[in-house]
Amino acid sequence: MNEPVLHLEDVSVRRDDTVLLNRIDWRVEPGQDWVVLGPNGSGKSTLLRLAALHLHPSSGAVHVLGETLGRADTRLLRRRIGYAASALADSFRPGIDAADVVMTARFGALEPWWHDYDDADCERARGLLKRVGCGDRTDHAFGTLSSGERQRVLLARTLMADPEILLLDEPTAALDLGGREDLVATLAGLTADPDTPPMVLVTHYVEEIPPGFTHCLMLAEGRVAAAGPLDQVLTDEALSDCYGLDLRLSSEAGRWTVRPVPGS
Repeated sequence: MNEPVLHLEDVSVRRDDTVLLNRIDWRVEPGQDWVVLGPNGSGKSTLLRLAALHLHPSSGAVHVLGETLGRADTRLLRRRIGYAASALADSFRPGIDAADVVMTARFGALEPWWHDYDDADCERARGLLKRVGCGDRTDHAFGTLSSGERQRVLLARTLMADPEILLLDEPTAALDLGGREDLVATLAGLTADPDTPPMVLVTHYVEEIPPGFTHCLMLAEGRVAAAGPLDQVLTDEALSDCYGLDLRLSSEAGRWTVRPVPGS
Protein backbone atom coordinates (compact mmCIF):
# COMPACT_ATOMS: atom_id res chain seq x y z
CA MET A 1 0.00 0.00 0.00
CA ASN A 2 1.33 3.46 -0.92
CA GLU A 3 2.24 5.86 1.86
CA PRO A 4 -0.12 8.87 2.13
CA VAL A 5 1.24 12.14 0.79
CA LEU A 6 -0.39 13.93 3.74
CA HIS A 7 -1.55 12.55 7.07
CA LEU A 8 -2.86 14.62 9.98
CA GLU A 9 -2.98 12.38 13.00
CA ASP A 10 -5.15 13.48 15.96
CA VAL A 11 -4.13 17.10 15.30
CA SER A 12 -5.37 20.04 17.36
CA VAL A 13 -4.47 23.73 17.17
CA ARG A 14 -5.23 26.04 20.09
CA ARG A 15 -4.67 29.76 20.55
CA ASP A 16 -5.15 30.73 24.20
CA ASP A 17 -8.70 29.53 24.99
CA THR A 18 -9.74 29.17 21.35
CA VAL A 19 -9.63 25.78 19.62
CA LEU A 20 -9.01 26.30 15.88
CA LEU A 21 -8.77 22.59 15.00
CA ASN A 22 -9.95 19.78 17.24
CA ARG A 23 -8.50 16.25 16.91
CA ILE A 24 -8.33 16.10 13.13
CA ASP A 25 -7.59 12.75 11.48
CA TRP A 26 -7.20 13.03 7.71
CA ARG A 27 -5.23 11.30 4.97
CA VAL A 28 -4.54 12.31 1.36
CA GLU A 29 -3.44 9.34 -0.71
CA PRO A 30 -1.59 9.37 -4.04
CA GLY A 31 -3.94 10.03 -6.94
CA GLN A 32 -6.50 11.91 -4.83
CA ASP A 33 -7.60 15.55 -5.27
CA TRP A 34 -9.44 16.98 -2.26
CA VAL A 35 -11.71 19.98 -1.85
CA VAL A 36 -12.03 21.39 1.68
CA LEU A 37 -15.34 23.07 2.47
CA GLY A 38 -16.72 24.77 5.58
CA PRO A 39 -18.05 28.06 6.92
CA ASN A 40 -15.87 30.94 8.06
CA GLY A 41 -13.93 30.06 11.18
CA SER A 42 -14.17 26.32 10.63
CA GLY A 43 -10.39 25.91 10.40
CA LYS A 44 -9.83 25.50 6.65
CA SER A 45 -6.89 27.87 6.28
CA THR A 46 -5.35 26.67 9.54
CA LEU A 47 -5.52 23.12 8.18
CA LEU A 48 -3.70 24.12 5.00
CA ARG A 49 -1.03 26.08 6.89
CA LEU A 50 -0.31 22.92 8.86
CA ALA A 51 -0.05 20.87 5.69
CA ALA A 52 2.25 23.52 4.16
CA LEU A 53 4.49 23.39 7.25
CA HIS A 54 3.85 27.04 8.11
CA LEU A 55 2.25 26.16 11.45
CA HIS A 56 2.91 23.61 14.17
CA PRO A 57 0.05 21.74 15.86
CA SER A 58 -0.62 22.13 19.55
CA SER A 59 -0.95 18.35 19.71
CA GLY A 60 -0.92 15.44 17.31
CA ALA A 61 1.37 14.74 14.35
CA VAL A 62 1.61 16.16 10.82
CA HIS A 63 3.14 13.78 8.27
CA VAL A 64 3.93 15.18 4.82
CA LEU A 65 5.58 13.22 1.99
CA GLY A 66 6.89 10.59 4.35
CA GLU A 67 8.36 13.11 6.80
CA THR A 68 7.05 14.28 10.17
CA LEU A 69 6.84 17.95 11.09
CA GLY A 70 9.32 18.59 13.89
CA ARG A 71 11.62 15.75 12.84
CA ALA A 72 12.60 16.92 9.35
CA ASP A 73 14.39 19.91 7.82
CA THR A 74 11.36 22.12 7.15
CA ARG A 75 13.25 24.33 4.69
CA LEU A 76 13.99 21.39 2.41
CA LEU A 77 10.60 19.74 2.84
CA ARG A 78 8.74 22.92 1.90
CA ARG A 79 10.47 22.85 -1.51
CA ARG A 80 8.57 19.62 -2.23
CA ILE A 81 5.23 21.33 -1.53
CA GLY A 82 3.40 23.72 -3.85
CA TYR A 83 1.48 26.19 -1.67
CA ALA A 84 -0.50 29.24 -2.72
CA ALA A 85 -2.69 31.52 -0.64
CA SER A 86 -4.41 34.74 -1.67
CA ALA A 87 -2.26 36.77 0.72
CA LEU A 88 0.89 35.62 -1.11
CA ALA A 89 0.16 38.01 -3.98
CA ASP A 90 0.75 40.97 -1.65
CA SER A 91 4.26 39.70 -0.86
CA PHE A 92 5.62 40.47 -4.32
CA ARG A 93 6.99 43.77 -5.57
CA PRO A 94 4.46 45.17 -8.08
CA GLY A 95 7.17 45.65 -10.72
CA ILE A 96 8.47 42.08 -10.73
CA ASP A 97 7.82 40.20 -13.99
CA ALA A 98 5.29 37.38 -13.95
CA ALA A 99 7.98 34.96 -15.14
CA ASP A 100 10.18 35.91 -12.18
CA VAL A 101 7.29 35.36 -9.74
CA VAL A 102 7.14 31.79 -11.03
CA MET A 103 10.89 31.18 -11.36
CA THR A 104 11.77 32.30 -7.84
CA ALA A 105 9.68 29.45 -6.43
CA ARG A 106 12.63 27.17 -7.16
CA PHE A 107 14.25 28.49 -3.97
CA GLY A 108 11.12 29.77 -2.23
CA ALA A 109 12.28 33.35 -2.85
CA LEU A 110 10.47 36.60 -3.65
CA GLU A 111 13.17 38.27 -5.78
CA PRO A 112 15.28 36.83 -8.63
CA TRP A 113 18.54 38.39 -7.43
CA TRP A 114 18.53 36.40 -4.19
CA HIS A 115 19.73 33.26 -6.04
CA ASP A 116 21.30 32.20 -9.34
CA TYR A 117 19.05 30.90 -12.12
CA ASP A 118 19.87 29.54 -15.57
CA ASP A 119 18.15 29.53 -18.95
CA ALA A 120 16.40 26.24 -18.15
CA ASP A 121 14.77 27.82 -15.09
CA CYS A 122 13.54 30.74 -17.17
CA GLU A 123 12.17 28.48 -19.88
CA ARG A 124 10.41 26.29 -17.32
CA ALA A 125 8.75 29.33 -15.73
CA ARG A 126 7.56 30.54 -19.13
CA GLY A 127 6.27 27.07 -20.00
CA LEU A 128 4.31 26.86 -16.77
CA LEU A 129 2.73 30.26 -17.41
CA LYS A 130 1.65 28.99 -20.80
CA ARG A 131 0.25 25.86 -19.17
CA VAL A 132 -2.05 27.89 -16.92
CA GLY A 133 -3.15 30.25 -19.69
CA CYS A 134 -0.82 33.18 -18.99
CA GLY A 135 1.77 32.59 -21.68
CA ASP A 136 1.23 36.08 -23.07
CA ARG A 137 1.88 37.69 -19.67
CA THR A 138 5.39 36.41 -18.96
CA ASP A 139 7.10 39.81 -19.23
CA HIS A 140 4.27 41.84 -17.70
CA ALA A 141 4.73 43.43 -14.29
CA PHE A 142 2.89 41.38 -11.66
CA GLY A 143 1.20 44.47 -10.28
CA THR A 144 -0.41 45.28 -13.65
CA LEU A 145 -2.14 41.91 -13.98
CA SER A 146 -5.80 41.36 -13.22
CA SER A 147 -6.75 39.48 -10.03
CA GLY A 148 -7.49 36.36 -12.07
CA GLU A 149 -4.19 36.56 -13.92
CA ARG A 150 -2.28 36.98 -10.66
CA GLN A 151 -3.93 33.87 -9.24
CA ARG A 152 -2.98 31.86 -12.31
CA VAL A 153 0.60 33.13 -12.05
CA LEU A 154 0.67 31.98 -8.42
CA LEU A 155 -0.71 28.61 -9.53
CA ALA A 156 2.13 28.32 -12.05
CA ARG A 157 4.54 29.22 -9.22
CA THR A 158 3.34 26.23 -7.18
CA LEU A 159 4.41 23.93 -10.02
CA MET A 160 7.91 25.38 -10.54
CA ALA A 161 9.82 23.07 -8.19
CA ASP A 162 8.09 19.84 -9.32
CA PRO A 163 6.10 19.58 -6.08
CA GLU A 164 4.73 16.31 -4.78
CA ILE A 165 1.54 17.90 -3.43
CA LEU A 166 -0.32 21.14 -4.28
CA LEU A 167 -2.07 23.15 -1.54
CA LEU A 168 -4.35 25.96 -2.75
CA ASP A 169 -6.01 28.21 -0.19
CA GLU A 170 -9.02 30.01 -1.72
CA PRO A 171 -7.35 30.79 -5.06
CA THR A 172 -10.62 32.22 -6.44
CA ALA A 173 -11.07 34.74 -3.61
CA ALA A 174 -11.97 38.23 -4.90
CA LEU A 175 -12.23 37.06 -8.52
CA ASP A 176 -15.14 38.07 -10.73
CA LEU A 177 -17.21 35.43 -12.50
CA GLY A 178 -14.98 35.34 -15.56
CA GLY A 179 -11.79 35.09 -13.53
CA ARG A 180 -13.28 32.38 -11.35
CA GLU A 181 -14.37 30.27 -14.30
CA ASP A 182 -10.98 30.65 -16.00
CA LEU A 183 -9.22 29.43 -12.87
CA VAL A 184 -11.66 26.56 -12.29
CA ALA A 185 -11.08 25.44 -15.89
CA THR A 186 -7.32 25.62 -15.36
CA LEU A 187 -7.58 23.47 -12.23
CA ALA A 188 -9.78 20.98 -14.05
CA GLY A 189 -7.11 20.75 -16.73
CA LEU A 190 -4.48 20.03 -14.09
CA THR A 191 -6.55 17.20 -12.57
CA ALA A 192 -6.76 15.59 -16.00
CA ASP A 193 -2.96 15.67 -16.36
CA PRO A 194 -1.40 12.49 -14.92
CA ASP A 195 1.80 14.42 -14.14
CA THR A 196 -0.02 16.75 -11.70
CA PRO A 197 0.55 15.80 -8.05
CA PRO A 198 -2.34 15.40 -5.58
CA MET A 199 -4.16 18.67 -4.90
CA VAL A 200 -5.95 20.12 -1.88
CA LEU A 201 -8.23 23.06 -2.64
CA VAL A 202 -9.83 25.20 0.07
CA THR A 203 -12.97 27.05 -0.98
CA HIS A 204 -16.24 28.35 0.45
CA TYR A 205 -18.37 27.42 -2.55
CA VAL A 206 -19.32 24.13 -4.17
CA GLU A 207 -19.62 26.04 -7.46
CA GLU A 208 -15.83 26.35 -7.41
CA ILE A 209 -15.11 22.62 -7.24
CA PRO A 210 -13.33 21.77 -10.50
CA PRO A 211 -14.42 18.71 -12.47
CA GLY A 212 -12.11 15.80 -11.75
CA PHE A 213 -11.71 16.33 -8.00
CA THR A 214 -12.14 13.03 -6.20
CA HIS A 215 -12.62 13.67 -2.47
CA CYS A 216 -14.19 16.15 -0.06
CA LEU A 217 -13.41 17.19 3.51
CA MET A 218 -15.99 19.25 5.39
CA LEU A 219 -15.00 21.17 8.51
CA ALA A 220 -17.32 22.71 11.09
CA GLU A 221 -16.16 24.42 14.27
CA GLY A 222 -12.69 22.95 13.89
CA ARG A 223 -13.86 19.36 13.57
CA VAL A 224 -14.24 16.95 10.67
CA ALA A 225 -17.91 17.01 9.72
CA ALA A 226 -17.51 14.60 6.80
CA ALA A 227 -14.69 13.17 4.70
CA GLY A 228 -14.41 10.75 1.82
CA PRO A 229 -15.09 10.31 -1.90
CA LEU A 230 -16.75 13.42 -3.31
CA ASP A 231 -19.77 11.65 -4.78
CA GLN A 232 -20.49 10.00 -1.43
CA VAL A 233 -19.73 12.87 0.97
CA LEU A 234 -21.16 15.87 -0.88
CA THR A 235 -24.85 15.40 -0.09
CA ASP A 236 -27.75 17.67 0.86
CA GLU A 237 -27.71 16.37 4.41
CA ALA A 238 -23.96 16.64 4.98
CA LEU A 239 -23.69 20.13 3.51
CA SER A 240 -26.78 21.32 5.42
CA ASP A 241 -25.36 20.02 8.70
CA CYS A 242 -21.97 21.61 7.98
CA TYR A 243 -23.35 25.08 7.25
CA GLY A 244 -26.39 25.01 9.55
CA LEU A 245 -28.79 25.68 6.67
CA ASP A 246 -31.33 23.63 4.75
CA LEU A 247 -29.53 23.25 1.42
CA ARG A 248 -30.12 21.41 -1.83
CA LEU A 249 -27.35 20.36 -4.20
CA SER A 250 -27.47 19.72 -7.90
CA SER A 251 -24.80 18.79 -10.42
CA GLU A 252 -24.42 18.97 -14.17
CA ALA A 253 -21.43 18.19 -16.39
CA GLY A 254 -19.16 17.75 -13.38
CA ARG A 255 -20.08 21.09 -11.76
CA TRP A 256 -22.03 21.60 -8.54
CA THR A 257 -24.51 24.24 -7.44
CA VAL A 258 -26.34 24.74 -4.16
CA ARG A 259 -29.43 26.67 -3.11
CA PRO A 260 -31.21 27.16 0.22
CA VAL A 261 -34.66 25.69 0.60
CA PRO A 262 -37.19 28.59 0.55
CA GLY A 263 -38.62 29.32 3.96
CA SER A 264 -36.09 27.18 5.80
